Amino acid sequence: MVQVNADYLKLKAGYLFPEISRRIKEFSFKYPDSDLIRLGIGDVTEPLPMACREAMKVAIEEMGTAEGFRGYGPEQGYSWLRESICLNDYLSRGCKISADEIFISDGSKCDSSNILDILGKENKIAVTDPVYPVYVDTNVMTGRTGEVNESGEYQGLTYIPIHSENGFEAEIPKEKFDLIYLCFPNNPTGAVATREQLASWVDYAKKYNSLILFDAAYEAFIQDESIPHSIYEIEGAKDCAIEFRSFSKNAGFTGIRCAFTVIPKTLKGKAGNKEVDLWSLWNRRQSTKFNGVNYIVQRGAEAVYSEQGQAQIKRLISFYMDNAQIIKSNLTSAGFEVFGAINAPYAWIKTPENMSSWDFFDFLLKKANVVGTPGSGFGAAGEGYFRLSAFNSRENVEKAMERIVKL
Repeated sequence: MVQVNADYLKLKAGYLFPEISRRIKEFSFKYPDSDLIRLGIGDVTEPLPMACREAMKVAIEEMGTAEGFRGYGPEQGYSWLRESICLNDYLSRGCKISADEIFISDGSKCDSSNILDILGKENKIAVTDPVYPVYVDTNVMTGRTGEVNESGEYQGLTYIPIHSENGFEAEIPKEKFDLIYLCFPNNPTGAVATREQLASWVDYAKKYNSLILFDAAYEAFIQDESIPHSIYEIEGAKDCAIEFRSFSKNAGFTGIRCAFTVIPKTLKGKAGNKEVDLWSLWNRRQSTKFNGVNYIVQRGAEAVYSEQGQAQIKRLISFYMDNAQIIKSNLTSAGFEVFGAINAPYAWIKTPENMSSWDFFDFLLKKANVVGTPGSGFGAAGEGYFRLSAFNSRENVEKAMERIVKL
């Protein structure tokens, strides 16, 4: 009989979002006429920007001609998209990133998992808590952790709590960690990191020769001009950080799939006593295990940076952030303690009357027919909190708030 990867057996019973889906399915079976409003999973709802659609239509027509047809593209992404990203997202903000340090992919979720392919299992790892579950689960799957305890924490990982008492600011560790996961604007809390806070993390990483895995998937939602959009806005970050970005939330590409990861050529690691550059390892990994994002999608992503694309993206982001403000203002007025929803499309809510986060999930599902995300699914420090997403229609957001406020 074939042997399996036993590390998968360490995973908790259900990944957060499939468990939410299971409960919704069970509820819908019992109450088929219920009008559910889903503010749980952070999936976009508004149509793709016109500029992206038009660019993809042109690309489809190109693919229908002998002259314009394209087969396998470069695994790293087409140069014209990498150059557009470089110019608009990095050079324009003073970040000294080159186009060939940008790798186009089919999702930040995938890249934040796949990056472990090039990193050793001996690394000492720190994650914030609460945390995007993929960071933890992929370390479990690849044999970098021990068993899970009653609080849902895995041996071999160190958890840095972020909560209202510390202003959702992750404390700089006093001990050395090799690998640190940071996500700002934060999923799930909606918190952001100031320039000073990020500079402290960069100083720490450089002091200990650590590597920061920086998830900036929600950077487009930052409203405060003083908040950095990229960790590379901090001096020295090119020597200690990898950054993940996505077109999923800002341009509605959740179903189209396009993202990118930045790996500066100055990043170094060790194989025994030998120094190795991470760019070469990632380039080799992508060339071996990835055939690249398709041409049509990359043309759509390129259109994000056109004048029309930028205007349309701005309207999309404003729409979702207006939704976030509707959620925040209504729930605050109703007596809830609400965090986030200012520089991120998520409201992080303190559950009322000391309810557990899963009890509050069931309460809202049954009493208001509204779906959110239990905070405990993001880690032990998420217990007692609840996430609502601004990704939905205006009508649904307003209707959901009306139902919750009535409760």
